[in-house]
Amino acid sequence: MRRALALLGAATLALAWLAPASVTHRSFSAHMTLHVAVVAVAAPLLALSLAGSRFDPVRRAPAWFPPIPVSLLELVAVWTWHAPAPHHAAQHHAGWWALEQFTFLLTGFLVWIAAFGGDPSRRGDRAAAGVVALLLTSMHMTLLGALLALAPRPLYPSCGAHPGLSALDDQHLGGAIMLLVGGLSYLAGGLWLTVDVLRRPRATEPA
Repeated sequence: MRRALALLGAATLALAWLAPASVTHRSFSAHMTLHVAVVAVAAPLLALSLAGSRFDPVRRAPAWFPPIPVSLLELVAVWTWHAPAPHHAAQHHAGWWALEQFTFLLTGFLVWIAAFGGDPSRRGDRAAAGVVALLLTSMHMTLLGALLALAPRPLYPSCGAHPGLSALDDQHLGGAIMLLVGGLSYLAGGLWLTVDVLRRPRATEPA
């Protein structure tokens, strides 16, 4: 199972990052699909493939992976890169694009490994904090998606649009992708971890 998760995560990254720039950069919704693939699909798959294993970094240094602060770090990263100026830079400059993608992958991975990682026999407060972290992330991604989907004007005038769509319609489509895939991915993770917390005996571990 771990190997399958790792392979799926790596395949998702390959599909996202090796896609021609003419496809991923031609419209806001295409670029948003790339974002969601990295932060809400590849990152959790890779983190879950390591969580609880001997390669899990949380088992070695649990204090370095506090779930809630890490989720706040991802909140800052996601909202910063979706501000118009950083988004424009990532759309039009390879170096900024690489930094954006690395930031998304790293912060997404950290949230999931902080929530699900650690010694399986000593989950304790970490798992409960992980539920809060994942649900908080789901909420802010849902909010961002809703803002993009409901905005009355284009927020990214430098972006193109898919044929047959106006810039505003393309932005609304990108927002819907963020809301549905991004928000639901973290919501599902939070609910899954909630069930796990309720089934496990409570134990203590530094969060």
